[in-house]
Amino acid sequence: MPVKKRAIVPKVSAKPAPAGKGRGAGSRPVPAAALPARRKSVPKPDPAIAAEIFRRFRAANPAPNTELDYLNPFTLLVSVVLSAQATDVGVNKATPALFALADSPQKMLDLGEQRVRELIKTIGLYRTKAKNIIGLSAKLVQEHGGQVPRSRQELETLPGVGRKTANVVLNVAFGEETIAVDTHIFRVANRIPLAPGKNPLEVELGLEKIVPKEFKLHAHHWLILHGRYVCKARRPECERCLISDLCRSPEKTV
Repeated sequence: MPVKKRAIVPKVSAKPAPAGKGRGAGSRPVPAAALPARRKSVPKPDPAIAAEIFRRFRAANPAPNTELDYLNPFTLLVSVVLSAQATDVGVNKATPALFALADSPQKMLDLGEQRVRELIKTIGLYRTKAKNIIGLSAKLVQEHGGQVPRSRQELETLPGVGRKTANVVLNVAFGEETIAVDTHIFRVANRIPLAPGKNPLEVELGLEKIVPKEFKLHAHHWLILHGRYVCKARRPECERCLISDLCRSPEKTV
């Protein structure tokens, strides 16, 4: 990898300028390039635009679902934990062999951490994830009768499970109207803008307010798929975007 050369910046004296030689009358104006750039105003979320966006998403894909392969709520939970900082495609390549041997918390415990580690070693952070899978399996057996709990609070007590993972499980496995904000949803919600926010929780709460109830069950998947395949990070494919006329992003190319 080529080494970038650092620009040599002349040292500036820390001593204050003598009277009459500072920024007072007669001093040269500060170049515009040296001034901090003004922040562009972000358009406010528009409920009418939001409703039309989801109407179009539904017309194009009436019943979206997760791209993770799973057999039951437990295997879904495991798949979502494995998908952190990994692709769904990569997870789906590893889980068939894992789930063929362990499709329940007790079977996963019987398999053991070392064997789980071997089966998921193609996935990033596999050592930590194997430990978390065994840990959450143990807690499900000991505290929940081997069943996946149906509340966000209880799910978040499981090793490796945060708010996003809990929301995915609640939505996909139990049909709850939750919105799990991943990197794709965070980008799309800020870019359109649909529900701008500085962090995933702000975006989640903003989406809960602006997404009409009739679209909330599938909103999570529509936004993920849109961000994954159309409104991409490096180059959004605006030329084939079905909501390009509703998007108010300065990055829009059409």
